[in-house]
Amino acid sequence: MRRAPIVLALLGALAVTGCSSGGQSAPTASPPASSADSAGGGEFAVITHGAAGDSFWDVVKNGAEAAGRQYGVRVTYQGDGDPARQSQLIDQAVSQQVDGIVVSMANPDALREAIGKAVAAKIPVVTINSGADSSKAFGALTHVGQSEDVAGRGAGEQLKAAGVSKLLCVVHEAGNIGLDQRCAGAEETLGGTVERLQVDVSNLADVTSKVTAKLQSDQQVNGVLALNPAVAVAARDAIRDAGSQARLATFDLSADVVTAIQDDEILFAVDQQQYLQGYLPITFLTLYKANLNTVGGGLPVNTGPGFVTKENAAQVAELAEAGTR
Repeated sequence: MRRAPIVLALLGALAVTGCSSGGQSAPTASPPASSADSAGGGEFAVITHGAAGDSFWDVVKNGAEAAGRQYGVRVTYQGDGDPARQSQLIDQAVSQQVDGIVVSMANPDALREAIGKAVAAKIPVVTINSGADSSKAFGALTHVGQSEDVAGRGAGEQLKAAGVSKLLCVVHEAGNIGLDQRCAGAEETLGGTVERLQVDVSNLADVTSKVTAKLQSDQQVNGVLALNPAVAVAARDAIRDAGSQARLATFDLSADVVTAIQDDEILFAVDQQQYLQGYLPITFLTLYKANLNTVGGGLPVNTGPGFVTKENAAQVAELAEAGTR
C-alpha cells in the first residue's frame, strides 16, 4: 500500500486551520468538492444530538463536510435529540459497515450499548461535544470538544468581574450532562447564587416568557447565562420585556449572538469552536484508516473554551457568515 502520500497530504491539510490576529481560529476556504466515491477514501457517519437546521450544529456539519471534500471521503450527517433514536442511527451505521463513526454523547449511558457494538465491530469511534468523561471508557479513539466544567468556571469568573451576584442559568435540554456541568462550573467561580431554570429549546417564545417572569418576580437576579445561542437571543428579548438590567452571557455562537455582542446586548459568548468538532474527527478517522494514527494519547482534544467579546466580535462575524464559526 502506498500510504505515505496519503498521510503527507492529510498532515499538510491540518495546517489550513491557524490563528488570526485576534487569537481566533481562521480556517481557509474549503476546496472544491471532490467525488468521495471515486476517490475510494472511505465513508464516515456523523451522528449527533443536534439536527441540521440548528445554528450550532450546522457549523459542525459544515466542518465535517469540508473535511470530507478535502480528503475525498464520504461524510453523512444525521442528528436527533432523542437518545433512543440516536442509538438506532449508530446501529444503522454499524450495519452499513462504515469506516468510522463520529458521535456526540449528551446522554452517554443511553448510547453505551450502541457505541459498544461499533467498537466490537472494529469500527473506530470519535466522540465530540458532550460526554468526554465517558469517551475513553466506551472505547472511542479520542474526544473532540471542550471541558464543560472548565468552560463553566471561565464563564463564572467573567460574570463575577461584571458584577453579577445572582445568576439565572437557563438549561434548555433535560438530562444533558454537559449543560449541568456548565451551570455547576459557573456556580463554582461566581461566588454568588446560581439558580437553574429549565426551558424547552424547541419553544423559544416560551423561553422568553419564562425568563421574563423570573426576572420580574426576582429583582435580585442580575445575570443570565444561556447555554445555547437561540436561547440567548430569547433571553435578550426577555431582559428587554422585563425592563431588567441583568447582564447576559451565553455559550456558543450564531450570527445573531455575534451581532448582539457588538450591540452590547450580550456580554460575551463562550466559544467551543464547533467547526473543529466536525472537521477534526473526520481528519483523525481518515488518518487512522490510512495509517493507524491516533490522537490525544487518551486525553480529549480541546477546541475551547475561548471567549468572543466586543473586542473580537467583528472578526468572528465575518467567519460566522461563512459558516465556519
